Amino acid sequence: MNNVWNTVYMILLGIVAFFTGEIVTFIMLGFVLVTLNNIHTTLKNIYKVTADKAARKYWEMD
Repeated sequence: MNNVWNTVYMILLGIVAFFTGEIVTFIMLGFVLVTLNNIHTTLKNIYKVTADKAARKYWEMD
């Protein structure tokens, strides 16, 4: 998902959290989602580097 959809999703969850009184849960969910997004980005970068034939020689062990 791109950042626009993430923002819309978080705004909707924030509205629901406000009316149900679950603000702390909303904040913790935000931390989890940001962490998962960072892990996903890192894994995509690792895949991109290892899939590149020229860059692959730096990752291979002797």
